[in-house]
Amino acid sequence: MSSQGAIRPHGGRLISRISNKDASGAYSITVSDDLANDVENIADGIFSPLEGFLLQDDYESVIRRGRLGNDLPWTVPIVLDVDKETAEKMRQAGDVALKTKQGGQFALLHVEQVYTFDKQATAQAVYGTTDQNHPGVAKTFSMSDYLVGGKIDYITRPKDDPIRKYRMNPEQTRKAFSDAGWKTIVAFQTRNPPHVAHEMLQKTSLTTHDGVFVNPLIGKKKSGDFADDVILESYLAMIEHYYPKNRCVLATLHTEMRYAGPKEAIHHAIMRQNYGCTHIIIGRDHAGVGKYYSPFAAQEIFSDFTDLEIKPIFFPAFYYCKKCLTFTNERACPHSPEFHEQISGTKLRSMIEEGQAPSEFILRPEVSKVIMGHKKPFVD
Repeated sequence: MSSQGAIRPHGGRLISRISNKDASGAYSITVSDDLANDVENIADGIFSPLEGFLLQDDYESVIRRGRLGNDLPWTVPIVLDVDKETAEKMRQAGDVALKTKQGGQFALLHVEQVYTFDKQATAQAVYGTTDQNHPGVAKTFSMSDYLVGGKIDYITRPKDDPIRKYRMNPEQTRKAFSDAGWKTIVAFQTRNPPHVAHEMLQKTSLTTHDGVFVNPLIGKKKSGDFADDVILESYLAMIEHYYPKNRCVLATLHTEMRYAGPKEAIHHAIMRQNYGCTHIIIGRDHAGVGKYYSPFAAQEIFSDFTDLEIKPIFFPAFYYCKKCLTFTNERACPHSPEFHEQISGTKLRSMIEEGQAPSEFILRPEVSKVIMGHKKPFVD
């Protein structure tokens, strides 16, 4: 198996927009850290086949039908929004340097198009609602009125911090899977520390596949979600103590959580295909928030995207049954909920805030220790 892995990148080839071009002297704009992450994801091929920010035809096609203009599945628009005055300056400049808030130029955008967009239609299409209590909808309505499309060249990476050193690009993950001799690789998307039930999902997948790729999402999250370093350290502890050697690769994915439910489930699958995964676990209410999506919407949407090469694995929720004396799920366990040991995210959070360690049937003791050892385990 070559380092390209057992599965083709989305669209057939892995995009690389890494460059040594010189951006000095170019008109420049400052972008958010989340957008800077996504520019790096474009450059590294995590967002293959995108080579930059969407042009208008592709954008409108994504909104209308969850596909690029060439019919390739793509459900979450990757765009750069600016105000009218900045849009005009960018159009005139042609090549625009992108800077971080810290001030360093990290990429060059080759402006091809400037266009306006319908925020209402975008929110409805991506999030299935226009309710501004939804964090993704609120963000959409707060965007500037103009979008700038064009290819990017990525020039300078940010300095590695303790979390970024776990970041891998698709070339690296495909090589890691190949070196391990894996042909079937199951991706696990997460934005939480591992409950034992999550571990059971992954290990059940391992019984019929070669390896599992644990890929926690590092980036902007809503208030009350777990902090990035807590998620990473929890997974490192779990893998060290509970995983067989050479059956699990962990890497961080640096992009914001959009809470787009089913549309984001497809987006998550596409990124993991680019990493070289053949399968992805899609659980109950994947990438959901509040009560905006029905519990299995993120599984049902895959029937509209049967041309995706990565294949979803659908699991019901796992729990510990005190009568079965094992971790199980509703498809295998006949016992009533009074025998089930499981916990909601809200209850878990309040227990942690009160300094109570959850049962070992919910969190491994090593994971509890990591979480309880943090002064601020949650995003403010």
